Amino acid sequence: MDPGTSTRSFWATEGQGDPADAAAGHASCNNNTNETANLTKKKHKQKRQRSTSLSLAERNIVGCRISHLWKEENGLITHWRGTVLDRVALNPSLYLLKYDGIDAVYALELHQDERVLALKVLSETVKPSPVPDPNLANAIIGKVVEHIFEGEQGSKDQWRGIVLAQAPILNSFFYISYTNDPILYMYELLDDYKEGDLRILSEYNEISRQDVDRKFVDGLIGKHIEYTNDNGTKRPGKMIGKIEALPSVYFIKFDDDFHIYVYDFVENV
Repeated sequence: MDPGTSTRSFWATEGQGDPADAAAGHASCNNNTNETANLTKKKHKQKRQRSTSLSLAERNIVGCRISHLWKEENGLITHWRGTVLDRVALNPSLYLLKYDGIDAVYALELHQDERVLALKVLSETVKPSPVPDPNLANAIIGKVVEHIFEGEQGSKDQWRGIVLAQAPILNSFFYISYTNDPILYMYELLDDYKEGDLRILSEYNEISRQDVDRKFVDGLIGKHIEYTNDNGTKRPGKMIGKIEALPSVYFIKFDDDFHIYVYDFVENV
C-alpha cells in the first residue's frame, strides 16, 4: 500500500476512539516448522503452576521468539515465526514484530486480533547482541543514505532512504525508511556499509535540521490523523511514536494496515 506523491495531506485531530482492525494482507511465510515437544509433568505440579503463572496475554513478551497462525480473509491459514521487538506505550496491546524472512516491521495486536491463532512463545527473552562497530553505528544513524539491492538478473537497484535508529532487541539491525517506500524496514546495515552496498549521501546531510525539528518535539504522539489519497479517499490512523535522533520523524499506524508508515515533517513542510 504505497502512498501517492501528489495530492496527499494529513490532519492531526483530538478525536478519541479505538482504531479499527487492520486489513488482511499478510503474505505466506516459507518456514519449516517443528512440532513443540510435549512436556510431561505430575498433576499436582501442573495445578500449582496454573494457579501462580501469568497468562500469555498478561506476560511481557517483548524480546521473545513467538509463532502463530494467521487466518486470511479467504480462510487460508499461514504460519509465522518472529521476534517481538517492542510494545507501543500509547497502546500496550500493539506490538512491533520482526518476522523471519520479512524485512518490514509489522504492528499487530497479538492478543486481540482475531486473525492471529495459536499464539505461542517459543523462547524466553532474546539476549541483545553487541553492536560490532558502535562508532560506525552512530555515524550512520540519522543520515540520508543510498542503499543498493540486487535486482533481477543481477542488476543493482539504488534506493535513497534515511537511517532512523538502531533496532531494539536485534541490535545488529537498524530501522530505515525509503523516499519511494515510506514504511519501516530493518536491515543489518553495518554489513551492507562494509560491503559497499550502503553509502552516506553527504550532499543531503549538509543541511541543518535543528531549526525545523524544534517545532515538532512534542505534542503529536497519540493524535488521530487522516491521510488523503490521490483519489480523494481518506485513511484514518494515529501517530504512535517518533524517532529520538530525528524529532521531526513520526511513526503512523493506519487502521487498515499492519505496516508502520514513516512521516518526516522536514521532507513534507
